[in-house]
Amino acid sequence: MLEDIYAVAGELPYILFGSLITLEVVFFSLALGLVLGIPLALAQVYGPPALIRLVGLYVWFFRGTPILVLLYLFYFGLFIALRLDVSALASSCIVLGLTSAAYQAQIFRGGIEALPHGQLKAARALGMSDLQGIRHVILPQALRLALPGWSNEFSILLKDSALVHVLGVPELLAASHHVASRTGGHFTYYILAGLIYLSITLVGLKLLRGLEAKTRLPGHAHA
Repeated sequence: MLEDIYAVAGELPYILFGSLITLEVVFFSLALGLVLGIPLALAQVYGPPALIRLVGLYVWFFRGTPILVLLYLFYFGLFIALRLDVSALASSCIVLGLTSAAYQAQIFRGGIEALPHGQLKAARALGMSDLQGIRHVILPQALRLALPGWSNEFSILLKDSALVHVLGVPELLAASHHVASRTGGHFTYYILAGLIYLSITLVGLKLLRGLEAKTRLPGHAHA
């Protein structure tokens, strides 16, 4: 028993390094999804019919295609066809980010549509352009209302990040699998990986719940 504890302790730094790679994938994927998701949501709510259909097609494709298929499609197909030298880590962040953007677009769209419809008209009455009204009136409220759903996207991305090991990214699951295969302690190291995933999820959601409490709008329910 003591030898097993020493063995796990000796492999722990390697597994924790994999955890850092996992966090890097989640952070950049969530950030990319945020940068793309807000404009996509605005396009669906305020855009012309042609743009609404185009965004709907994007959302349909990335929400309807398994992430594993997208990882192979981009890394072994699209990037090679375009002669782009994209690393496995960068490719993973791009695929997860584009997929997350499709989900985040719907989260933010729900936040925008939860607001009273007359707010943009009121902004126009105050002399604001539509762009100013969206930027200074609509978005600050909608993003706060959408924060609970956006928080859930963090935990979903964390779980989806385990799939990127198929491209050779040395994230948490890949590191745990490597150690388990080398030592034969599959049960021990997969349990350890599960506990680390759970710990990251709990800490991340705790921080995001605190952010929700600080940004809550009086008189408004969260979307």
